[in-house]
Amino acid sequence: MSSSPDAPRDSARLFLALCPGRAVQAALAEHAKAWHWNEDAARYAPADWHVTLHFIGAVPHARLDELRAGLAVPLTPFELRFGQPALWPHGLAVLLPMAVPAALQQLHDQLARRLHQLDLRTDERPYRPHLTLARRAQTARPPALWPAWGWWVQGYALMASTGGTEPDGQRYRMLQQYGAPDTADALRP
Repeated sequence: MSSSPDAPRDSARLFLALCPGRAVQAALAEHAKAWHWNEDAARYAPADWHVTLHFIGAVPHARLDELRAGLAVPLTPFELRFGQPALWPHGLAVLLPMAVPAALQQLHDQLARRLHQLDLRTDERPYRPHLTLARRAQTARPPALWPAWGWWVQGYALMASTGGTEPDGQRYRMLQQYGAPDTADALRP
């Protein structure tokens, strides 16, 4: 397993995330095409798009099996309706949901409790779900039309940051899928 430059060699830089399948990735790609990107914007590849639930940080490889088993929590499927594109500080181009579904907040809270039980820290700030489209996009301009579709979420994943060292250049790799994987019909008008 490769680890990111921010993690020691014997550890992996981990996070929990919602990972869109191909139908949602295709809709996101159409939205991303409508942005006016500045020349030095670092756009994410569709395979790297995700909504972070919790950033975990560097964890020794020896704990991976424990985490794979320990991070399974019940999930009530929910619809995440995307809408508002935004530019955040430090040049992050993001897509925000129209609202935070109660089931998403419940999943976030359950996973925070589980992480604490596993002696792992969590971010104490209020949860702000978002999907990052690009970094270094300080002068990018979002499209006038916002997405008008929802993503039916039935699962989440334990992910590792690769630092872009994968052969295909992917920044993130799925280590464990929980719940149902995203399916082709997961996009809702």
